[in-house]
Amino acid sequence: MGKNFFDLAGKKAVVTGAGRGLGRNIAVGLARYGADVMLWSRTRTELEETAALVRAEGRQAWIEPVDVTDVALTAEMAEKTAGILGRVDILVNNAGTNKPQPAAEVDEAAWDMIMNINLKGAFFCAQAFGKIMIAQGGGKIINVSSQSGKLALLNRAAYCASKGALDQITRVLAYEWARYDVTVNAVAPTFVETKMTEEMFRKQEFRDYVFGKLRVPRLAKSEEVAAGVLYLASPGADIVTGHILYIDGGWTIH
Repeated sequence: MGKNFFDLAGKKAVVTGAGRGLGRNIAVGLARYGADVMLWSRTRTELEETAALVRAEGRQAWIEPVDVTDVALTAEMAEKTAGILGRVDILVNNAGTNKPQPAAEVDEAAWDMIMNINLKGAFFCAQAFGKIMIAQGGGKIINVSSQSGKLALLNRAAYCASKGALDQITRVLAYEWARYDVTVNAVAPTFVETKMTEEMFRKQEFRDYVFGKLRVPRLAKSEEVAAGVLYLASPGADIVTGHILYIDGGWTIH
């Protein structure tokens, strides 16, 4: 056990949706363990804030405002990113969105928005960087999925559909690309403590629903989800591919 299985020194990583929340925590976590990080998101000011936190860890950070729903732009920016970094060892596909609606009230605009970001954007981003990783001889892709890829959540038909499909994409890409030394995995968290969920949990009915499902009686922390990503990005997970890592407080076991 002389090797440090969680050392990312010298690795070059890309994190989408890195401007805030979970994406920001993942980027800082990667930097803390030695990776230099390219940050993608749609909002430059938020990216600059995340970049400052990465640099405070002593690592290099670059920012690129990218909308992952633009497939042609994603492919172009992936090539540009590889040129800047020299290689891409890790991609964290974190960009995502949601708009809770009862199934009978889901509108086409909300469906398209969720699918375009959570599924289409994630797939074509993985495809663009997957080609780069295949050409360079290996790499790691980590998709940020959700427990809702496995189970039904109230008022989240489109979101559940997008994450269930993302889990299947994770498995298919892992199956196809393992021979190129490209691993593809996903983390699947439960509800995470964020400003967005803080608003949700002001409703007692929603609190009762969620805490009635969790076996560990609290929400996940962003740092705990980031820790799962760090494991899958590390040399300690070199043999792991096609895996969905549930960070869910026991929700999916019953």
